[in-house]
Amino acid sequence: MTAMPVLYRAPDGTAFSTAEEIDEQYDLVASLPQYSEHGDFDRYMESYARRSEAARAQLRSELGIPYGPTLSETLDVFPGEPGGPVVVFIHGGSWMALTSAEHSFLAPGLVANGATVVVPTYALCPVVTIDEIVRQTRAAVAWTYRNCARYGADPERIAVVGHSAGGHLVARLLETDWEGEYGLPSSIIGGACAISGMFDLRPVPFTADQAVLRLSAEEVLRNSPILNLPVAAPRLLLTAGAKQPREYRRQSIDFLRAWQGVGLSGEYWEREGVNHFDELDDLAEPDSELTRRVLALADAS
Repeated sequence: MTAMPVLYRAPDGTAFSTAEEIDEQYDLVASLPQYSEHGDFDRYMESYARRSEAARAQLRSELGIPYGPTLSETLDVFPGEPGGPVVVFIHGGSWMALTSAEHSFLAPGLVANGATVVVPTYALCPVVTIDEIVRQTRAAVAWTYRNCARYGADPERIAVVGHSAGGHLVARLLETDWEGEYGLPSSIIGGACAISGMFDLRPVPFTADQAVLRLSAEEVLRNSPILNLPVAAPRLLLTAGAKQPREYRRQSIDFLRAWQGVGLSGEYWEREGVNHFDELDDLAEPDSELTRRVLALADAS
């Protein structure tokens, strides 16, 4: 019998022979336990929006601040205590959906600990490419370093956090030549947390998302952090909820192995009882372990 061709083989040896096998692992909406016609996904998105509206009513904020030349490049700032750290949160949405507005709900727990929270919006595929999203994300962090003192925050205490596609963007932030490209200190990021990030994009062209993302082979290789490890980087926390497809956990584990393999500092923390969409909830709580770990990253360098 002729062996099935392998479309993608993961660094841990996991092999996929069909696009259906890959899509099953990367279709997060279908992975929800009560999935029925997007019902659970819609419930999560409604919860994000409702809690975010409440957070904006509760907290001091400055919304829709331009950080770059295009209309999509805006960010929201929720000031903390004078001299406090900064947490930049990069949202997910498979590079195709969502904005900062759905993620204000993450600010109260961090602000309660004195942190200033910055949440950028970026343009989405297919209007722009992932390369452009990376550029915009880097510009948002550069803006934060240059401007956060206006809100009383300490620019020497910046942590970056990202979820899902935002976790991928956090990893790309850690490859940035801040001195050569922005004229900023190389150490502007004190520490980073990627929550269920995507670090190897080679499976993505075999998923249904490719119809929107339109990734070329060159873009896949250029935007796979596991293939573009930096020489030096701040401490990295990789975390993933246990109740989601295996590939999202495997991506973090394999990336950590590669990261540590070139001498960089990082750890993986698998969190029981949460899926891809509720794993953010702990970050909204002032006393959660996730919040404490993220705040510690601002002083990790």
